Amino acid sequence: MKALSVIVGGILLIGTTFAMMPSAVDTEFELLAQQYVDEFPALSPVSATSLGDHRFDGKLNRVSSEARVRRAAFLRKYLEQLGRLDRDSLSRANQVDAALLEQELRADLWRLEELKEWVWNPMRYTRLTGGALYGLLARDFAPLPERLGHVADRLEQFPRLLEQIRATLVPPRVPRIHAETAVRQNRGVLSILDNMVKPHLDKLSQEDRRRLEEAMKMARGAVDTHQRWLEEELLPKAAGNFRLGDEIYDKKLAFTLNSPLTRPQIRTRAESELKRIRDEMYEIAKGVYKKEYEYTKFPDTPDEAYKQAIIRAALEVAYRELPDSERIVEIATDQLREATEFVRKAKLVTVPDDPIEIIVMPEFQRGIALAYCDSPGPLDVGQKTFYAVAPLPADWTSEQVQSYLREYNLYSLRNLTVHEAMPGHYLQLAHSNRYPSTLRAVLSSGVFVEGWAVYAEHLMVEQGYMDGNRLIELIVHKWYLRGIANALMDQAIHAGDMTREEALELMIEDTFQEEREAATKWVRAQLTSAQLSTYFVGYLEHVDLRNEVEKAWGDDFSLKSYHDKLLSFGSPPVRFTRALLLDLPIPN
Repeated sequence: MKALSVIVGGILLIGTTFAMMPSAVDTEFELLAQQYVDEFPALSPVSATSLGDHRFDGKLNRVSSEARVRRAAFLRKYLEQLGRLDRDSLSRANQVDAALLEQELRADLWRLEELKEWVWNPMRYTRLTGGALYGLLARDFAPLPERLGHVADRLEQFPRLLEQIRATLVPPRVPRIHAETAVRQNRGVLSILDNMVKPHLDKLSQEDRRRLEEAMKMARGAVDTHQRWLEEELLPKAAGNFRLGDEIYDKKLAFTLNSPLTRPQIRTRAESELKRIRDEMYEIAKGVYKKEYEYTKFPDTPDEAYKQAIIRAALEVAYRELPDSERIVEIATDQLREATEFVRKAKLVTVPDDPIEIIVMPEFQRGIALAYCDSPGPLDVGQKTFYAVAPLPADWTSEQVQSYLREYNLYSLRNLTVHEAMPGHYLQLAHSNRYPSTLRAVLSSGVFVEGWAVYAEHLMVEQGYMDGNRLIELIVHKWYLRGIANALMDQAIHAGDMTREEALELMIEDTFQEEREAATKWVRAQLTSAQLSTYFVGYLEHVDLRNEVEKAWGDDFSLKSYHDKLLSFGSPPVRFTRALLLDLPIPN
């Protein structure tokens, strides 16, 4: 029997349910969004593969003035079409998507025509060449022989791509730190050939194998030629300023965050949180210290030097439990299992069944962060998520290795696994990729994503992870201090003149980071801008939102229902999620 359906006053009634019929403007916008999602991947075939759009797997990006002109025209075309729509007449969900699309178009055009990283940042190209192959091989989205065939397609285009890159980069505008990092990363693409291609050559027919081997030989020669150029031409001439300057930085920060918080407001809240968290760490540390020295009497009004000493002494207790550097992946795997069991038992949020694998970080990705979560693109739902962990650099001294292992002690590794995987990035992005709007999935907010992962760290401790162990609580507070320091450094470096010594003092003295963590973060802070602020800003926004919703829902509030609802909207900036959760006007 068919359900009775009647149209009354623009409302479609179906049986005992009803829903608003889409307006003509909604239909027009949805067609525009569908057209954008269909067309924009062609601008970057490598990005298209990572998104899960495999129409362009045999193609390789073009880095040329003609390609940039085409991209600018594409962005302006969609801005013009979007500007003709009556956005106030859209459904609430489409108002969010329209706002996200406009923000992305304007940001992309600004990056292309004003930031111009394509002129001065060689690292964008080392990621491009590595990603061109890694994206084809990491996930089983198609039969292996088919994917290896596309590897050959792309390898055959390496000489052209690398030649275009050399013609595009302007060595005197490249900051030296970027040039040095590109020199280290460039040959990482060859490790993909050795580790991910060569072992599978026997899966190919004789003809296809011969073609792929010839393409590999050609690409190796092209990469070697490019390496010589990086070392002999780019590096000696690299004289650009890694600092963006306040005007450019503020624009990039605004595009990156899509938040009401301004740079001065972020600094004010960061400085306030720095003091609050250090005070809380002292209170936790007193309990840890008392267990070690039970007759200790603490002063009623300790000075900052005394607090510093007690916190450091408590952290030393955590540093006694160090991982075996050869077993970090195995340890993280066990910790992921523990965290998953806890999230399920505590009923914090629905746990997806999407596959996840912990891997050694590919060489071409190393040099910026210890770990990352590589989730499948929004068009590759159901494919594996990779939690990638970098091995320790072979050229580190024993002192540097010890410093690193102290920073990433067993408690820190647990927190890292929470952040990157459960219930952090892996879980959140698995929920996000289920949202029905492909456009929203494509335009996800890094602030929402990183903020959720930091929020997840605090959530686990709040709910009794590790049976209320005070050392994990102390480490989570320390990690939050790292996020605070990230935000302070980010703007002090790129919109100011913070020196390496000042940055190291902030990280080592004020936020208790070990020397290796601080030294590598200084490098990362020079290489990136605005992204380091996403952790702190995103966390603040998630905490503020939960507090607001908890008051609004009253007795109906539960963590699981709140988290499931929050994550059901995809990964838009938090201000849009707030409007959707609390039935408020959609912000412009």
